[in-house]
Amino acid sequence: MEILGATLRVCVDDIETAIPFYERLAGGRALRFERGGVQVAAVGCFLLMSGPAAELDVLRKVAATIAVQDVEETREVLAEMGADIIAGPLPTPVGRNLIARHPDGAVYEYADRRA
Repeated sequence: MEILGATLRVCVDDIETAIPFYERLAGGRALRFERGGVQVAAVGCFLLMSGPAAELDVLRKVAATIAVQDVEETREVLAEMGADIIAGPLPTPVGRNLIARHPDGAVYEYADRRA
């Protein structure tokens, strides 16, 4: 399993107001999409999320998104190491992801860019 990087998850009240700030901070343009009623903008190492409070409450429980080469391989390694696979692997707009709870209780999303 190879970790390629991590994305900080930021829940915001108004994504339209937040995007210009993070675009300037990260020096790049936002990639926008919607998932489950939540507006999402990926800007550099930041993943901005805005939407219904109930959805954001769930999303806040995930500490970070970790980019990996292959989500399926990651699932196998995490399971061998005692992590609880909560969801996935599932398709996303840009690849696949899974949600895992580590033995210490921390919850992370793992994502790849494979179709």
